[in-house]
This record gives sequence, structure tokens and C-alpha cells, in this order.
Amino acid sequence: VRLDADKETQKLSVTWEEGHASTFDVEILRTELMEIVLNVSEVLEDQSTGKHQWNWTSPVPLECTSLSVKVRSRDGQDVSEWSSQQILPGFDLPDNTDSQMYPEGKTVPVGSNMTFCCIVEEGQQFGSLCYKDTCVKENMLSRRTYAITMTNQGPSNPSGTNVVCSSEKKMIITGAVVFVGYPPLPSDLVCETHDLISVDCQWSKGRDTYLFGKTRQTYYTLNGRNCPNARNNNMRCGLEQWDGNWTLVARNLLGEFRLTDAAELGHRVRPVAPVNLTSPEVYSWNASVGWLWKYNGYERLSLICQVQRTSHLNSSTQTYTGYGLNTVVLKDLQPDEKYSVKVRCGSQKNFWKWGEWSLPLSFHTKMDRPVAPDIWLWMDSDNLGRVLWKPLTKSESHGQISGYEVILWSPEENSQQILPFPQSVYSLPINVTDRGSKVTVTVTAQNPAGVSPPANIVIPRHLPDAEDTTISKVTFNGSGFPLSWVAHANASCGYVVDWYNTSCTQDCNVEWTRVAADNTNTMVQSGNFFAGVRYTFSLYACSSESNVLLERWHGYMQELVPSRTVPRLSPNQEGSDVQLTWDQIPLEHQRGFILGYTVYLTNASHLTLLANITDPQLTNHTVRNLVLGSYKFTVKAYTAAGEDGGATVSISLEPYTYWLIMEILVALGAMTCLLIVITIACYRKRKWVKKAFYPEIPEPKLPGEWGITQGTLDVKPSPHSMVHIVEDSVWDSSKEALVTVPEEDEEGTGDEAADTDEPASLRYYNQVVEEGSSSQRRPHASDSSASSTGSMDSGHTDVTYTGIQTSEPQTGPEEHLQPPEGSFGGYQPQCSWKQDSPEADGDGGGLDQACLGSPTSVTSSQFLLPYDTSEEGKEHPSSASTWFHNLLTGKP
Repeated sequence: VRLDADKETQKLSVTWEEGHASTFDVEILRTELMEIVLNVSEVLEDQSTGKHQWNWTSPVPLECTSLSVKVRSRDGQDVSEWSSQQILPGFDLPDNTDSQMYPEGKTVPVGSNMTFCCIVEEGQQFGSLCYKDTCVKENMLSRRTYAITMTNQGPSNPSGTNVVCSSEKKMIITGAVVFVGYPPLPSDLVCETHDLISVDCQWSKGRDTYLFGKTRQTYYTLNGRNCPNARNNNMRCGLEQWDGNWTLVARNLLGEFRLTDAAELGHRVRPVAPVNLTSPEVYSWNASVGWLWKYNGYERLSLICQVQRTSHLNSSTQTYTGYGLNTVVLKDLQPDEKYSVKVRCGSQKNFWKWGEWSLPLSFHTKMDRPVAPDIWLWMDSDNLGRVLWKPLTKSESHGQISGYEVILWSPEENSQQILPFPQSVYSLPINVTDRGSKVTVTVTAQNPAGVSPPANIVIPRHLPDAEDTTISKVTFNGSGFPLSWVAHANASCGYVVDWYNTSCTQDCNVEWTRVAADNTNTMVQSGNFFAGVRYTFSLYACSSESNVLLERWHGYMQELVPSRTVPRLSPNQEGSDVQLTWDQIPLEHQRGFILGYTVYLTNASHLTLLANITDPQLTNHTVRNLVLGSYKFTVKAYTAAGEDGGATVSISLEPYTYWLIMEILVALGAMTCLLIVITIACYRKRKWVKKAFYPEIPEPKLPGEWGITQGTLDVKPSPHSMVHIVEDSVWDSSKEALVTVPEEDEEGTGDEAADTDEPASLRYYNQVVEEGSSSQRRPHASDSSASSTGSMDSGHTDVTYTGIQTSEPQTGPEEHLQPPEGSFGGYQPQCSWKQDSPEADGDGGGLDQACLGSPTSVTSSQFLLPYDTSEEGKEHPSSASTWFHNLLTGKP
């Protein structure tokens, strides 16, 4: 038995010679530990040499440990004895004391499996085996050898993958590097000519091999010639003469790959880039461009060329053809514009590929007069408006705008007014009421090259009323506002759609766009749309006379929640109910279409929904049947984006009687104020009121010395009164008096009270009056009927007048003097007393010093004329009617 080992490929070859047996058993063991590595059978005989040979590729490098091999023959169930063991020595023998790692610097394809072994130095203790940064569980092969197996290895980095063996003390004692990659796989071999003589081949590198360095990189050959410049991403290789057939070979340590290509010369022409571009003639709207070719052979070649022109507006490409083409004319350029031009060409016949672009050429076109401005009439109000025109863009101005000229022309009045404006002004204020006829407004723009064509708009004498125009909602769809409408017969020059911020009231930023007459829809787009802002879109039918408003829309680019809460939220108690009222949120703070309001009862930690008001015009809500106490309510407005922060208000419910009392007091106060106002007015107009309601009545002219004091005359029919004059038989001749006594009732009821409606009977009789004996003459009536007495100067008889008896009863039973029958003296009804008599001012109070101050009717219980005898009467001389009379007359 003989062993031959190829340690580079890890192959072991076993050969032996034997008889005629055809089946053998081969057993391989690790010598030191006597572990069986492999036991196989059925080894065939080598017929040519008569020797038996068996080859085995070891998964473990053959350097890792010593292997023992033995062989025996087999015939059916009978086997021979094992041959003597043949040992393949490893590098872990005791005489080799250094640390070692196998395999070292090997290159393997991606996905392969490898076993790495570490032979620990004599006297060291094995620690770990790590692949890249990962330590792997090891297997012990011998006393000093440990191995790990890595499966399906991935591509390594440019420096390879490190495998490290460490000792028990974490010290690196040895290591190895493995290179894992791919064999080359190029593609797309293409060969072409630029000068119509040589060949230039290109191909794609394909996938990365992940193998680097001189020994592991990929090498290329084209038709057996090395391509030293084909590296990295420059996969090119050239030959001096056109061959027609080409073979590319790519090779590295893991394998090789071949590509082929074949073509005729005329089918693979790719011109080089033009050189020395020039622009000999440049105008406002066109320019010429020329160039040169590197090779003379292009003069006879039919070429197709592309000229790419680029400005700040756009970039476009135009195509030109011709034999040996070297100059073109560029048309449809923009005045006063800077252009950059570059050219590339290809073979027009059997076109293969476009050549490379030339270096760019720049030139500037000349200026030209501007285009007509786009003008529009926008009304701020019913009478005030502005004529607007859009600032000309770079492509419209054709040069720097120096200013605008506005001409107002009235054909009816045949008058014209010219107004110059600087380049920064784009509007003209107008007042429709100041003009009695329609006016044509003409706007022109000016630059150094000239004046633009005129743009006209007509301001009619009267503008149509826009209040009846329908207003709809429009929704932003991500790119703009889609608008559509019904065709209008008067839209001779198309339609105009303008829009502005709805909450703007003065000097609004108005934009507009024009739509052709055959279109009934448009997409309104602008870079000035912002979220939370309401925009108003108006559609007009354009005609030569005037513009007619057809329809309006409101819309938001994006609705947001309101930026402020509902203003002026206030509660009002109505018995056990509370009415909440608020105002609408201002338009600029709505930031969306208000869909309604939500009313909440606010507690300490949460909100309880009371009502959801879906009518945005309704700004009040009544919360009913509440018990007495304190409440806090929150009202929130909401849009499609959600609710606002909410406005909160508090109220304490009190018993309703308090409110009723307050209402009564308020009503009384109002009535008092009203009466005061009426009184003041009447006082100031008292003469008129007196004349209208209380005119002067002439005073009666009476003969004699009647008093002029006015009083109330109470005329009442009554029966006659009997008057008896009785003369007392016993009287002092020096002092006589006539005393009145009441007549007893005919039915004997003199003690009862008299009827107040009937006059009392009066009796007069003479009585001797002693001085100082006034107590014998007592008043017969109460205070209201106090008697008035006076002295008579007739003879020696004093006559006493007793006042009218009232309904009050007599003060007590009093004996009355009965005059003798038939002894009546003369009757005098009144004395000659006057108010200014000395007796009236005397201090002697008594009936005997008083006199009746007013004539008294015989048949009446009332005085005909008022008089004043008591102190009370002096203190309160005026009644209510007298006060009102004094008020009207202005007396105090």
C-alpha cells in the first residue's frame, strides 16, 4: 500500500497490488486519536497496470493531523486481513512545535464549504477559532489540532476573510486568510469604428468577482492580444485594423469566460464628437451654428446630426441631415435669450449609434418688441375697480421692460387720456360712476426694441348686478381646482376665470386665466394657493362689448380647523333653561367651510356632548330642564378637518323669583323714568297744557263786598229746617245771649246720631252770658263741625250761631235750656264780620269770640264760600286741584 498526497487540492491517492479480487475495503483513521474518518468499499481494479488505485479528497486540510490508511479485500461475505497501516504524517507532530493554521491564502468560489484547522504551539492551551468576527464551536482532531467548518461562504472583502486562532488567554497565536469570490462573467461585447479604419471593442464587466490583486484579478484578451487597459469599469480594447470577427476571453483563478462578435465595417460606424463649434450669425428669432470634423473621411459620409439647445425656459433637440454636415440654422428662438448648444452625429445609412456630444457653445439672441399684455377688469365694489395686466414673462417681454402706457378712450365723447406707468405697476384704479359713457382701455408695454401690440378692454357704462349669481363649492383634487360650466352663447372670445382670496377686501391679489370658447372646463392651478385660505373663483363670458359674470365657486386647497373660537359666547337663564348665543367666526379665521357647531357640558376632566348643530347659520342653542347650580358650557365650530379649540362660558342658575323681582323693579324704574320725563315735559309746556286742558274761567262780578275766594259749591236738595228762637226768662240785663240748642227728635230719639245728609234743627234763645263762664256754652258738634260764634251789637242781646251738626254722635247728655213758648226774638242770619276784622285776629279762643265767616244757606249743610278759621286750615290751604292749578299757572 502506498500513499500520495496533493496538499494544495487536499487529495489523497492510495494504490496497492493484489490478486484477482475486485472489491476492497479502505479505512482511514486519525492516527493520534484512532478515530475513523472514512470506511468505503467497492474499489475496482486498474486493468491497464494491474494495480488498484483509490483517490479521496479530504474535507480537512491534510496538514492538520496524521492519517492512517489500511486496505483489505472482500469476496462476498469473506474478507481478508487488513493490510499494515500506512501513515500520512501531519504538521502536528511533536517535533514541529510552532503554531500553524491551514489552509492559508486559498481562493474558493462563493457558496463553498471549508474546514480550517489550528495547530496550537506546544505548551499552549487552545482558546477559540473565529471566522471574521464570529467565534465558532471547534472539533478536536488531535492533542494540538482543532478545526471548524464554514458552510456556504459569502464573498470576501478586497483583503480577504480572516480566520483567527486564539489561546486560552485570548491572545492570537496564528491565523489564515481565505478569498471567496466568483469566476468572471463579462457580457455585451460590441466592436465599432470611429475613423473608418481601426476597431474599438467594448463590453460589460458583469458581476463583481470580489477578487483583487495581481494573482486573483481578471485578465482579458481580444483575439489573443492582451488588453492591459481593461480594468475597473473601463472595459475597452482596440485593434489597429478592422478584422470583422472578435473573441474576448476573461480569466481568473476560479475560471474563464468567452465572448464573440462579428460585423461589417459600414454597419458599425460611430462618428466622433464635432469640434470647434461657432455661431457666426445671431438674430432675435434664429441663429446659425457651425463645427469641424476630426477625420477627413466624414466628408463623404452621409450624416444625421442632433442639435440640442438649452435656455432658462426649456431644452429642445432638432435633427438635421447631409453629407459631411458641418453647419445648421436654428429657428424659433426667443429674443433676448441666452442659449447653450451642443451637437452629435451618426451614420445616416445603416445607422449604428449616436456619436459623442460636442462641447457646448453659448450665444445671446437680440431683443424684439414685447407681446401684448394680458389685461382684465376686476371690480372691488359696485362702483370701484381696477384694470389689471399681468407682468410680462421673460419669454413675453423680449427684452427688459421699460414701462407701460395706458390709453383711456371714450368713443362717445371722442376724448382720450394717456397715462404712463413704470415697469413695476400693473393696475389702474377706476370709478364707474365718474364716467357717463363706456370707455376703452388700451395697454401697451415698452422695451428698448419697441412697443408691444395694444391690449384692449371695454368698461361699460353700467355693470350688470352680480348678486343673483349662483355660488357653488369646488374641491381641490391635488393638482388644482377643476371647474366646469354650461356653454354660453355670448362667449365670442372665450371665457375668463379669475380668483382671489375671499377674505381680502382691498387691493387683492387677483389672478386669472383664459379658456377657449369651445371648452367648458378648466383646471385652475397656481403656486399661490395656500392651505386654510378660501378662494373665490368667478367665470365670465368674454365678448367685444363687455364681460358677463356666469358663475362663482368657493373652495379651499386644504381645509383646516378654525384658527379661533366662536366670538361673543354668552349664556342667558330662562327659568330652568339656559340659552347660549354666539357670533359666527370671521371668514379669515374659519380656514374651512363651517359645517356646524357642537355644544358640550364641560366637567372637570371631560366634555359631554349636548348637541350637534348641523346648520352653520344657527348661532344659538337652548339647554333645557337644568337644576339649580353652576354649569360650564363649551361651543366648538367644526370643518371637514375637525373642531376648533372651543369657547367656554360659565353660568350659575338662581331661583327664578329673583329674576321676576328684578324684572318688576326694572319695569317700575322704567315707568318712574317715563313719568318724570312726562312731568318735566308738561311743566315746560305748562302754558300750552293749561290753555288746552284748563282754560281761564272769568270770575263772577258780585255786587257789594263779596269775597273773591273760589270754592266748591255742593248743591244738594234737602228738606226745610226749622229754626226756633227762644228767649230765656232769666238773664242778666247787662249781658244777654242768644243760644242755639238742637231740636229733639220728633219720635223721642234725641240721643241717637243724626243723619249726615239732613241738616240739624237749630234753636236760638236769649241767654245771659257771664264773663268767664264759657263753660256753660259747650260745642254741640265734633271738630269738623266746630261752631263759630260772634257778638251781636243789637241791644243787650248776644246771638250765638251754632255750626252745622255732623254725623258724629253727641258728646254727652247735656241739659238744654228750653225757651219759653212764644218768646222768639228777631233773627239775623249772619254778622257783618270780615276776614280782615280785628276780631278775627284776636287771641281769645272761644265760641263767644268767633263769628260765622261765610254766609250759610238755610236749606244746605254746606258753606257757600270757603273760610279759614283754624290753624290747620292756615297750614294746609291748598287741595289737589289747587296744586294742579298752581302748577299750570306757575304760581308757588
